[in-house]
Amino acid sequence: MSPVPFQILGTGNYLPRQTVHSDELDARWGRAPGTATRQVGVRQRHVAALDETSSFMAAQAAERALAAAGLRAEQLDVIISACAVMEQAIPCLGAQVQRTMGLGSSGIPAFDVNATCLSFVVAMDLVAGMLVARRWQRALIVSSEISSAGLNPDDMSTAALFGDGAAAAIVGCPADGAESALLASHMCTYGDGVKHCQIRGGGTRLHAHPGGVDWRRASWFEMDGRATYRLAAQHFPGFLHTLMNRADVGIDGLNCIVPHQASGKALDHLSRMLGIPAERLIRTLPDVGNQVAASIPNALHSAISSGRLQRGDTLALLGTGAGLSMGGLVLRY
Repeated sequence: MSPVPFQILGTGNYLPRQTVHSDELDARWGRAPGTATRQVGVRQRHVAALDETSSFMAAQAAERALAAAGLRAEQLDVIISACAVMEQAIPCLGAQVQRTMGLGSSGIPAFDVNATCLSFVVAMDLVAGMLVARRWQRALIVSSEISSAGLNPDDMSTAALFGDGAAAAIVGCPADGAESALLASHMCTYGDGVKHCQIRGGGTRLHAHPGGVDWRRASWFEMDGRATYRLAAQHFPGFLHTLMNRADVGIDGLNCIVPHQASGKALDHLSRMLGIPAERLIRTLPDVGNQVAASIPNALHSAISSGRLQRGDTLALLGTGAGLSMGGLVLRY
């Protein structure tokens, strides 16, 4: 595909005030200290308090991204909430973020994009098309997740893995002379994996009136990690080959790889498969856990704020999401 003019103008994130260390979880479950960290690769995670709602965290991250971009909120053409789980069923989280940012009377379009853990990547790809069509000039994409609200506290494989937080990016048309671009995008979905990662309640199948439904259990996140890993391992090499061919870039041509922070084992497998030095793979999992859709933008923010990603560098955003879906972008930053 031909490069699409596209620039990340600024990023920001927000982490909840409370931090829970994995040794605290080991003590609660009667296990030796270090067990959770060794099994899932997470040392600590942040957990949102009642006043740290999804819309609040999103607005905080968005304001920091705007400051980094040197823009005012009123200059945005659109607000996109890219999350797996909304604050409430109706209205969309995008509208709530708009209001929390003090833009409730602005008329700026606001809506949601949901591709679970890939929501941020999919939203970026959609925005790139709208920039080319000259519908928008500047867009806010923000992912804000409170996974702790849907975790079974007795399920060690998920309760130790996930964390809360938000991250945002302001994206738009490049400034004159800038070479920033979207070089390639690719997404594929294998619906045979829909039951590997799911929350059964909260929609129209298990709704407010059926009898005999255990609402608490139906509201918990359920994950078959082994089945998810096997399905992803089966299809990911072909997906990556297609993405890199579209970009006309080899793995060695990537200065930085920003993956979804699925788990420690998944990141280790990705690093081995790509055969890249550890410093080129952005890894935020140990300190914040798997933040669902916020994982990729938070890792992107970490790469930029730490200086590991510089203007002119080529990077890839890569991930998998419930469904099972795989998605990625190759960008010139």
